[in-house]
Amino acid sequence: MAARSLNPDEAEIWAKVAATVRRMEGRAVANADRVQRVDATSLSKAKKLAIPSAGPLPQQPQKTPSPKAPGEHLDGGWDRRLRKGVIAPDRSVDLHGHNLAGAHHALDMALERAVADGIRMLLVITGKPPRDPVPHRRGLIRAAIGDWLASSRHAGRIAAIRNAHPRHGGSGALYIILRRARTG
Repeated sequence: MAARSLNPDEAEIWAKVAATVRRMEGRAVANADRVQRVDATSLSKAKKLAIPSAGPLPQQPQKTPSPKAPGEHLDGGWDRRLRKGVIAPDRSVDLHGHNLAGAHHALDMALERAVADGIRMLLVITGKPPRDPVPHRRGLIRAAIGDWLASSRHAGRIAAIRNAHPRHGGSGALYIILRRARTG
């Protein structure tokens, strides 16, 4: 790609940036032959077209750490046991045969019962995604379940969402790990 020269606006901005930079001691300038020198005449022409400065950037307020999104709350032991299929789900809900609205309602009711009963791990069977690349209406529940869980009234109780082990349904199922109920 051929190098191009800077227009007056770019030259002024580059001059401002270059004025704030100093070379590190003992370091050579990289690609010194490609650096364009800005002379005073081009800089004075550029000042006529100067972009008004917004001033210094405002200080960003310190943010309090937000609760982690579902899926980031498990320790390594939980993840290892889930990957190995050692942990058995406490309860399951099968969303096969439902339309989107029915599946959403069934999932919400299953979460409500699981939270009320103090269940720790729920297996949600969504069905395997289609194998052929032709787009059709299979797999809609699996595609929508992440949004449903994120916007659920029980989202604060979900500690993690993981793919199921093959013995529990593999790519056609999900584990929903719920937080322990706080006592006191």
